[in-house]
Amino acid sequence: MKEVLVIDESPLFHEYLREKFIQHKIEVDVATNVLEGISKMRAMIPHIIIMDYHLACQENMQLLMKKRESPATAGIPVIMTALRLDHKRIIELVSFNVKKVFTKPVKIDLFFATLTDMLGIDFALDDTPGIVDVHVNDNIIFIEAAQGLNRDKLDLLRFKIIELVELYDIKIPKVVIMISDLHLNFADGPNLEKLLDTALQASRARTSDVRVLTLDDFTRKFIAGQKQYAGIRAVDNLQAAMNGFLPDQEAGSAGGESQGIPGDNLLRTNLHAAQQAVQFRFSSEHNPRFTLDEIKESLEGIRIAVVDDDVIIQEMIKNTFQCINASVSAYDDGDEFLQTAETEVFSLVFLDLMMPKVGGFSVLRTLQVNRIAQPVIVLSSVCRRESVMRAFRMGVKSYLIKPLKPDDIFRKSLEILKVNF
Repeated sequence: MKEVLVIDESPLFHEYLREKFIQHKIEVDVATNVLEGISKMRAMIPHIIIMDYHLACQENMQLLMKKRESPATAGIPVIMTALRLDHKRIIELVSFNVKKVFTKPVKIDLFFATLTDMLGIDFALDDTPGIVDVHVNDNIIFIEAAQGLNRDKLDLLRFKIIELVELYDIKIPKVVIMISDLHLNFADGPNLEKLLDTALQASRARTSDVRVLTLDDFTRKFIAGQKQYAGIRAVDNLQAAMNGFLPDQEAGSAGGESQGIPGDNLLRTNLHAAQQAVQFRFSSEHNPRFTLDEIKESLEGIRIAVVDDDVIIQEMIKNTFQCINASVSAYDDGDEFLQTAETEVFSLVFLDLMMPKVGGFSVLRTLQVNRIAQPVIVLSSVCRRESVMRAFRMGVKSYLIKPLKPDDIFRKSLEILKVNF
């Protein structure tokens, strides 16, 4: 029987792999830190090690060195996952028998194709084209599926929803499922059912707190015809989906001017104090807790851009990520950023909407037209609902409203950057 050791702190990744390997009768063990990984590697002598590069401190190199020192483990091939590594660092890893480095988000088909070659086992994956994304803002879970409903991606969705619900400590979850570009038929019924069931079970949301954004007649009829989905509303536009989830605009000030959405918290993180640990869900009975310092270490070395004409915001972003040695590039206007966007690759972009020359919406439009994929978090004092909707439609990952605290920014960044799939 083939044996695989997975060394990764993320339940989203290792629990999914555990299920997949067990389905193919592969023995799998999991370690959530380097010391545990060294111990299990020596006891198990696995056929393959799958390892996250961004483990706490520099202990990942300690494991690789221990592995190379022992004749029993030196020949074990390693598959590495990482947010982003430069070519020089990848070359250095070759000497430790690292056979492949996958940049997150990991491409599932390529990942399992590599495992097929290395283990000689054919992993049967759903080859349906499909993209599934999920994020949380103001206790609203936004799930977006495009191109098709891929069952393997839906399996991953379950883990990600659970992780986000706990990360944000959501007590009364509300869910918006956005599948407006999908046109389904009877054959897609089981996959649509899997999507709806996954969203309900993983989020623990009431059906009355779930909206499905769709233009598809089959989807509407399917939801209406199933008793277990009674209460779910199928709507044809994002404005309708958000009705009841966001507070209505109240009367303006004494001068009669509108003040936008009261509380205007859409996409503002709902978090505990900065000192409180972040808790992720594992399958074991107890849930290991990771401190903010440990999480910061796992994101060390990322590249960030801040596009804002406010020097205070620029300095706040720089100071927020200084502790993890992140590289932060500041741009005073959208035009300056766009001049480098085609050649510079950033892990995350913070973008202001209101700038004197080229504003944030113009930047988003240019990125869309030129098909430049940069994960964007909008930072803006604009708080009207229509601006939020417009930013969503233009592909932003999240939308935070000023004024902000550094820990709000960091935790929201963590949500975006820790995505495995």
